[in-house]
Amino acid sequence: MIPTVVWGTGNVGRAAIRAVEAHPALTLAAVLVHDPAKVGRDAGELGGLGRTLGVAATDDIAAALAARPRAVVYAASGDIRPDDALADIGRAIRSGAVVVTPSLYPLYDQRNAPPELRDPILTAVAEGGGSLFVSGVDPGWGNDVLPLLISGLGTEVDVIRCQEIFDYSTYEQEDSVRHLIGMGHPMDYQPLMLAEGVPTMVWGGQIRLMARALGVELDEIRETLDRRALETAVTTRTMGDFAAGTQGAVRFEVQGVVHGTPRIVIEHITRIHASCAPDWPTPPDGVGAHRVVIEGRPRIEVTVEASDEGENRSAGGNATAVGRLVSAIDWLVDAQPGLYDALDVPLRPAVGRLGRRPA
Repeated sequence: MIPTVVWGTGNVGRAAIRAVEAHPALTLAAVLVHDPAKVGRDAGELGGLGRTLGVAATDDIAAALAARPRAVVYAASGDIRPDDALADIGRAIRSGAVVVTPSLYPLYDQRNAPPELRDPILTAVAEGGGSLFVSGVDPGWGNDVLPLLISGLGTEVDVIRCQEIFDYSTYEQEDSVRHLIGMGHPMDYQPLMLAEGVPTMVWGGQIRLMARALGVELDEIRETLDRRALETAVTTRTMGDFAAGTQGAVRFEVQGVVHGTPRIVIEHITRIHASCAPDWPTPPDGVGAHRVVIEGRPRIEVTVEASDEGENRSAGGNATAVGRLVSAIDWLVDAQPGLYDALDVPLRPAVGRLGRRPA
């Protein structure tokens, strides 16, 4: 059994506790929390399992890593604290652990990550013998392993398009939805996530990964952006009120251009309410989906809907991201220490988990 620490118990961390507990090759060694109110609470409660696991949450990072776990699922946010996240992850790698995380977007495409991010990780690997794999859902499997797999079914492939189409009122990070993405702000507000160059920083690595796997050279990576205002005020179940005239929907593309034509496209269509931008693509049930479209011969379209925690679609997406990461741990433990990406780490069947319900 591989002793595994879950670091963080938010949207991703809850799913990570469940995934580690369900994996037949892993055992939950510790759960690290930041909130003092969570210290001492049982991991099963924090993970929403409805039963105790006998592992009490702690904020003692030094003690958890001193126990030399073989793996760490780093589930703390890196969106607004990238320097802290990088330091935490480096610390875990230097302890000798395999670390899996969705928290550092530039390291999804680790080969092209900026030296100020890549070099400290490589130094930690050399010093401690651990490893790092960074992935998620979108960015993550929704625009690397899934579209690449499906592209192999095509005779002729003209364009690969990956879409995330979501009602973001179900996303349980209100600060990110309102302030990073700009929902509910006046249309002259500049959301950080939509600033020029930021979408490429987050999703450009996925474009480069797919281009590398497909054996094509990119001319450049471009961005497009469209924003729509709410025509009327709306009230959402989870995030409250959004005023008329404020941002209610966002549509952007990150495009990999090959020989002058966008050939690899990652598109996001995000709404705070279904009434906004009804002419834009919608998910089959109006809530949320990830979709891959292969334009070519034949034309192939695959839509993935995942739900968890009471049929919550955002929670379902988080759970699939965690599934990808946690399922990689035993492979990484057997591999050489290093810095890995989605083209290195295989997505494998759920060996030993079919029909399994942990006691």
